[in-house]
Amino acid sequence: MDENCQETLLIVDDIPANLKLLSKILKEKGYRVRPVPSGKLALQSARSSPPDMILLDISMPEMNGYEVCQYLKADHNLREIPVIFISALDETLDKVKAFSMGGVDYITKPFQIQEVYARIETHLKLRTLQKELEGHNRHLQDKVKEQVRELYESQMATIFALAKLAESRDEDTGKHLERVQTFCKLLAINLSKKPRFESVITPDFIENIFNSSPLHDIGKVGIPDKILLKPGRLTEEEFEIMKQHTVMGADTLSAVRNKYHKNAFVNMGIEIARSHHERWEGGGYPDGLKGEKIPLSARIMAISDVYDALRSERCYKPPFSHEKSLDIILSQRGKQFDPDVMDAFEELHEQFQQIREEVGD
Repeated sequence: MDENCQETLLIVDDIPANLKLLSKILKEKGYRVRPVPSGKLALQSARSSPPDMILLDISMPEMNGYEVCQYLKADHNLREIPVIFISALDETLDKVKAFSMGGVDYITKPFQIQEVYARIETHLKLRTLQKELEGHNRHLQDKVKEQVRELYESQMATIFALAKLAESRDEDTGKHLERVQTFCKLLAINLSKKPRFESVITPDFIENIFNSSPLHDIGKVGIPDKILLKPGRLTEEEFEIMKQHTVMGADTLSAVRNKYHKNAFVNMGIEIARSHHERWEGGGYPDGLKGEKIPLSARIMAISDVYDALRSERCYKPPFSHEKSLDIILSQRGKQFDPDVMDAFEELHEQFQQIREEVGD
């Protein structure tokens, strides 16, 4: 952390000892700290001078943390402030409710100091990138025609950086985003040449899926490290939390769509983030969609993502060969994957192998 850091953190907890401890460790890290002992005072403080981030306890008298967060997200001037819940409540439903209220992260007490530092720094960086992205979008309409493409490319770089930052929490992912971009583009181009898809997969569709595909796992910024980086099979409760990354990612992008609802790139990003774990035969998540009710962009993303995951080393598995990965994917025709997209993958699988080897980790 830069010793000149001046980000302001509002800490909300009704227990004085907790306020004192958090204030001390965060001041030592260079942050400005504003501790308050109640939800009511937290809202007054935030409205008077909006902080850069809020660390919010849940179990408080008069107004609990969920209610505080709900008021914050209803306030146009405060809704974008990232809220990290810090609570002794460790039930899955408590955490899911915290995220559904608008929290960006959840830290369970007792906490590790380094974990607190890491999560705060990550979400402050994400917020900075989001502000830069919003700034780019606000200025687009003021630029002359010959500058639009340059600004667009700048936006794409910023968005990719945002996705890359989210991905960086998982040390095993390497150049996953770069490869998946190319896989999706290859599949889309192949499908666009088939009569069934030629009117749907336009040049704009191909460009949008290339640029929006890195956002597929953006919601993982809200998944605790102990689950995201667990070196083994997740428990049923842990997997339910992991599933929420699809919803969190889509919700994050939906906030952008509320301002730019005609942006096809953002709309496709929402489709991919939410639905790339749906299954062709049904039974996927988060919505249990089936067949063509699953957005085409997400069906393309599903094969691209799974192929690269199979070929890559993860904390829970070694890398699989191209041949083994191919067999696994082909066995899921009409089950996990769209048969039409599977046909395109079969035609292109050697190119997939070449890209995986050329763009290694």
